[in-house]
Order: sequence, then C-alpha cells, then structure tokens
Amino acid sequence: MYKKDEFAYQEMISHIPLFAHPSPKTVLIVGGGDGGVAREVAKHPEVEEIHLCEIDEKVIEVSKKYLPSMSVGFSSPKLTVHIEDGIKFMEKYSEKFDVIITDSSDPVGPAIPLYEKPYYELTNIALKPGGILCCLGDCLFTDLPFMEECTETLRSVFPVVGYSSTTVSTYACGQVGFLLAGKDKSVVLQKPVREATETQVKEFGLRYYNYNVHCSSFVLPQFAQELNMNS
Repeated sequence: MYKKDEFAYQEMISHIPLFAHPSPKTVLIVGGGDGGVAREVAKHPEVEEIHLCEIDEKVIEVSKKYLPSMSVGFSSPKLTVHIEDGIKFMEKYSEKFDVIITDSSDPVGPAIPLYEKPYYELTNIALKPGGILCCLGDCLFTDLPFMEECTETLRSVFPVVGYSSTTVSTYACGQVGFLLAGKDKSVVLQKPVREATETQVKEFGLRYYNYNVHCSSFVLPQFAQELNMNS
C-alpha cells in the first residue's frame, strides 16, 4: 500500500465489521503495527477499548517516524498496545471482544498460522456472543484456491462466513479482499446494522467506505460466486 490508496484498505477492513456489529465496545487488532486500522476503529464513538497486539515493536517505531498519517492511530486514548505474539495473546481471553480484526501480512512464512483453523478457533472463543472476525483475505485473481480453502476452514468454525472485496491500486492485481465471520447465526455481514450517516462520513473523514460500498463489496464476480464464499 501507498499513502495515496491506503485509506481504501484501512477503511474497509475496519468499518465493515464495525458497522455490521450493533454495539462494538471492545475491539482487538492483531497486527496493524502501522496504526492505520487503529486510526479508523477509534473514530467509532461506540468503541470504548481498542487492544492492538503487534509482534514486532520496530514496525510501530518505523510507522511513527515515516507514516504519520497512519500512525496517528496510536494517539487514541482508547488504545492499549501489546507487544506480543497474537496467538499467545488471544489464548488468554474468552468472550472478551466484540470485533477482532486481523491486519496481518500476506499468508506466507510466519503469517501462515493466522490463516489456519487453530487461530480461527481461538478468535471464536475470544469473541463475545454476536462477535465478528475480519481478516485480510488476499486477491481473488492470484490466490483464489487458497481463499477457497480459508473460507471452508472458517466455515468449520463459524456459522456465518463472507468475503468482501475492495480496490487498492498498489496491491497485487489492484484488488484485495477480507474474510469475515460471525460467531452467531444471526450475524449479517453483507449489510450494516448501523448505517454511517452523511454527517458521520464527513466527521470520520471517510474517502472510500459508505453504506452502498459496504453492501456491494460482497457482490463477487461469477468465478468467485460459484465457490459460495458468502453464506
């Protein structure tokens, strides 16, 4: 991502799960060391606590030095930063968080465990009833088989699963998605339960996310739709 288009990623990975939840008071961000997701989450007045778990403190230090437009998220009084492995951190909690956002790197190397069933099971335990998980879902054009596998794995843990797509010009193929899951069958991911008013859109400084974008982001091209990634 680049400063010209990072807002498309940060806004979508944050606001889709938050506006799909009726009352997101406590939010966990796994990764997110650049501060961009924390910046967006902190805009919601309903959110009272934000916990950010970043394994590498250097990521935060570099962001604060070179990426002020994103690292401003660390200035929120709602935020508590934990320098720790996200999986080990989550093992400590049961029904603690309303929303968990996994803002990880691509599914290679050390990030692979964040796309596997044991991690999804931990997030399910750590979420409160009605909770929502949102993770980086990668690109439909380059990683479709892996996304299909992740969707099936999520579906073995959560009753509601979805894939949302956005456009980020500097990302691979210009497209990136998010894997979402609801802890309860009643969770609706594809439509906000709290709609951002025109006033909120301006107050939040939103440049990509709005109600219609939220809904339409779950409308997938035919080749992906046939895989039943939204259910």
